[in-house]
Amino acid sequence: MSGTLSVQLYSVRDALAADRSGTLARLAQIGYRYVEPFALGFWNTPTEQLLANARVLRADLDAAGLAVSTVHAAIPAGSQDAVAEVCRILETDTVIVAIPLLVEGFGGEVFGNREALERFAGRMNGVAHLLADRGIRLGYHNHQFEWAELGGGELGFDVLWELLDPIVVAEVDVYWAVSAGQDPVEILARLGARVAALHLKDGPGGLDDPMRPKPQVSIGAGVVDVLAAISAAPDGCWHITEIDITEADPFELLATNRRFLIDAGRTIP
Repeated sequence: MSGTLSVQLYSVRDALAADRSGTLARLAQIGYRYVEPFALGFWNTPTEQLLANARVLRADLDAAGLAVSTVHAAIPAGSQDAVAEVCRILETDTVIVAIPLLVEGFGGEVFGNREALERFAGRMNGVAHLLADRGIRLGYHNHQFEWAELGGGELGFDVLWELLDPIVVAEVDVYWAVSAGQDPVEILARLGARVAALHLKDGPGGLDDPMRPKPQVSIGAGVVDVLAAISAAPDGCWHITEIDITEADPFELLATNRRFLIDAGRTIP
């Protein structure tokens, strides 16, 4: 089984803020061909500003010879025209919600409250159909808080995917799943063809503060069996490397992780 390699730009967020064009060029020099952008705007960012941000990024990506795999974006109420236009500008057909706060009307309480989770799933389903009419897939990306207990033995993550329409795809972060005490192989097997992308990284795991995670390490040197997770995912999904925080040079770590995945024969560079 294999997927196509990409890199989440959050991994080099500080370098991007200082020199975006140079940072993108360096990722291309390492050998990455695809990236996953983030933070182009919030759900209340004015449309013209959001689209301007996307156009400037597109120009810098073109200069570096990079394409877009998927994009993390915010979802406003009402029309999804702006979201669809961002995808058109960036030339991607998959937009991912990374946390509930990126969907207008929702905050951090979603996964600990079944009623809120049902409302969130309903909103995601409605948006998914609006975007599907434009040829765009909507997905959700997990961290570790999704496995909150809802009572009766139910976990928020499991209930979410029972409530979501089958057209909503999954971007499974295998590291955060392990950090939440879950088995990525089981999760991926259960989601099956709904998995559109994997976030691949490694580290010490543990239920630390997701906003201040423990430093991550090279793939294969931590607690995650990344190759087993890849084997459990459908063919054709995106393999997206990411670093939340590390004591290493992030570019060097991204280069090491890229080489590990390619040498394992599971990823198309």
